[in-house]
Amino acid sequence: MQKQISILLLFSFCAFNSYSQDTLQEIKVKGNSKSLKKSYSLTANTTILTSKELLKAACCNLAESFETNPSIDVNFSDALTGTKQIKMLGLTSPYLMITEENIPSVRGASQAYGLSFTPGTWVESIQITKGAGSVVNGFESISGQINTELIKPISDIPFFLNAYGSTDSRFELNTHFNTKISDKWSSSLFVHGNTRVSKNDMNDDGFLDNPLAKQINVLNRWQYTNAEKGWVSFINFRYMNDQKQTGELNFDPDRDKGTTNYWGSEINTERFDVSTKLGYVFPDMPYQSIGFQNAFNSHDQNSYFGLNQYNIKQKSYYSNLIFNSIINNTKHKFSTGLNFTYDKYGEFVNVNDYSRIDNSVGAFFEYTYDNTENFSVVLGGRIDNHNRLGTFATPRLHVRYNPWEKGVLRFSAGRGKRSANVFAENQQLLASSRTFEFLDTNGKIYGLNPEIAWNYGLSFMQGFLLFGKSADVGFDFYRTDFQNQVVVDVLQSPQQVLFYNLKGESYANSLQVEFNYELAKHFNLRTAYKYYDIQTDYLSGTYQRPLQAKHRFFGNLGYETHILDKGKQWKFDYTLNWLGKQQLPNTSTNPQADRLPEFSPSFSVMNIQVTRTFSSTFELYIGGENIGNYKQDNVILGNENPFGPTFDASIVYGPVFGQMYYAGLRFKIK
Repeated sequence: MQKQISILLLFSFCAFNSYSQDTLQEIKVKGNSKSLKKSYSLTANTTILTSKELLKAACCNLAESFETNPSIDVNFSDALTGTKQIKMLGLTSPYLMITEENIPSVRGASQAYGLSFTPGTWVESIQITKGAGSVVNGFESISGQINTELIKPISDIPFFLNAYGSTDSRFELNTHFNTKISDKWSSSLFVHGNTRVSKNDMNDDGFLDNPLAKQINVLNRWQYTNAEKGWVSFINFRYMNDQKQTGELNFDPDRDKGTTNYWGSEINTERFDVSTKLGYVFPDMPYQSIGFQNAFNSHDQNSYFGLNQYNIKQKSYYSNLIFNSIINNTKHKFSTGLNFTYDKYGEFVNVNDYSRIDNSVGAFFEYTYDNTENFSVVLGGRIDNHNRLGTFATPRLHVRYNPWEKGVLRFSAGRGKRSANVFAENQQLLASSRTFEFLDTNGKIYGLNPEIAWNYGLSFMQGFLLFGKSADVGFDFYRTDFQNQVVVDVLQSPQQVLFYNLKGESYANSLQVEFNYELAKHFNLRTAYKYYDIQTDYLSGTYQRPLQAKHRFFGNLGYETHILDKGKQWKFDYTLNWLGKQQLPNTSTNPQADRLPEFSPSFSVMNIQVTRTFSSTFELYIGGENIGNYKQDNVILGNENPFGPTFDASIVYGPVFGQMYYAGLRFKIK
């Protein structure tokens, strides 16, 4: 049994050994276990979203899986593609390390739309770690890490079906097939398809609120487990094709592409991924193991935004060799290993060729001390050599202390370094009349130097009983200081966007205060207030980061009835997000009709879902998003003349579509 547990822990490949153990123990809990879990024993400030939590909303894809969780902020990135962007600690997703089973997944060419390429039904759990992550996973993490664990073939059910439809004409179908081939081999086949078939223009601006779209996504997973001899392995094959069309209602790509008849856009992406994991636990030494990860992906995006062409191809290879063991006893653990990353980009913006090859090799060592009672520390460092970033060191530190029962204090600090893929990360700006200008030309990435930042964090959580019911309160404060940053300047002029390296200071302060309470049995309240002080020195002065609310409030109410005979049950979920005013890009020199105020108004968005479980194998759900029907005014500037100098579809601070309602069903064969 001990060896079996060790094998499972090995293949979690989590950031911290203590995290892996705690996760395994918690996921085994049945019945009334919490769907969102925070531990008093993990060294890092980590929140675990289980599959139960993901059922609280439609969660059609990974980008939509964070609506009921206060650690992640979800926003729309533009007025055309309907793509949702996530932020942590006030910083956008490029500053996060996003991994799938601890292999980097959303990076490079996939930054803009990559989160929408993982269907929600494939996800077993999500681990959200605030602050600098583990050195085991690389050097790019700055504000945190999001790791997605997919459903494992060995534990999957024979068949699962999920069907979904919404009032914005979006339809989805998910099917899972699982086969136990032998006592050691299992295989799962996941098939996902979605489409949006109707044109919607709820704000009467002549443009589609959401794109016409279709996606096919297929994943085949194989798992080999030999507990007696200590071996476990995973092999994944995946293919995805995603097509989007947006723009004016009358745009016809066969007729109008490349012309000024009507403004339109198409974004077509094809991906192929292969990944493998091989792990071995040494006989008679369950604390010692070795693992080898490999991943290859090909990402091919062909797109245009009006008359702006943007095509990017990325072929990547990633490998990670990890050795885990102890020093004298299990209170002292360590992980060490080697990473290799290769990225070949073929990137074209109109007639400009930005193709390049990036590669890096690195070595890491991470030491963990845990007295198994009230104190643990994880100290890690890595050395990397990158053909553009040079040779550099990355230190990371996480400390946990439990001063008393159900109280935990954490501290973290670490350095991150990354190259900004400025076009892939800012594609929404191509849907405008802005010109792109680089003010620096001596760097090795688009003429720019790499981004470097330090992140520091302090958090505290206390659990207690209030009127005989469980409650907890907590706060965390994080600060990110940029030593160098690629500034995306939309404050200089509404007709241009400037890219340059930071010429002063840039920082992000994030404060979150949480209160969670069990109001009654099966009736839970989550609340959080978030304050962001994010400022950057631009050429025109020091400003708050555009499209980032300083104040946010989150509330969630969840209620479940008792489970009756044959698994019958009702579930109710309500979520409120209130956003304060946001700094908007400069539009002061536009004609009056195409000007926006300096700050957006505050607003709130409410979502609700009701689930009826008829048995352990069948359930129906209905829900609504933005049921208060808040819609941003003047969402597309210059919409009456989309090829004119004031056109801009990138300034989105709130919902575009308005109310949206959906329904779906889930069916299982166990």
